[in-house]
Amino acid sequence: MGPNTALPTGCKTLEMRLGERKQLFLALDAAPFRERDLDPRAEEFIVGWAREQRRDAPLALEIHIERPSEAGDDDGIVPHAIAEYFHDRADAERRRLRELLRTGRISLVIGLAFNAVALVLADLFSERRYGIVHDSLVIGGWVAMWRPIEVFLYDWWPIRAEARLNDRLAAMPVRVVERPRS
Repeated sequence: MGPNTALPTGCKTLEMRLGERKQLFLALDAAPFRERDLDPRAEEFIVGWAREQRRDAPLALEIHIERPSEAGDDDGIVPHAIAEYFHDRADAERRRLRELLRTGRISLVIGLAFNAVALVLADLFSERRYGIVHDSLVIGGWVAMWRPIEVFLYDWWPIRAEARLNDRLAAMPVRVVERPRS
């Protein structure tokens, strides 16, 4: 979006005020402008604000630059860089989720196999004579199921939520408003 382009109506809009455009990006990143990472403080500010909004609320970002750069950077670079950054973050979260689910599947196979062996062994020991051994094998077999249960019930959904949030941030319209040079 250019400097004179209005943001869509009905969006929850975050207004950021920066002294210079370069405050938005990581100073140590030597990559070209379109590929640069966001400054961690800017990212934390944007993500923190987005987390406070309803999940179905459309988001927008308006960046006010007090001191425009001498190079006269194209305002389309900043929205593109922000969208690419959050798109890459969403992809990274999806890869993390796939890896977690893969680990969960492997843990499930191991847990089921161990549980089956433990239950078969427990049946070999009568509860009356070898109660402690029997109970230990039964409990141990079910403890082996802990990790897959944890993965499939609890661990996956925060990662998916983070990927969705990054998708929303990648799709949000961004408007850059520079104070005119005097």
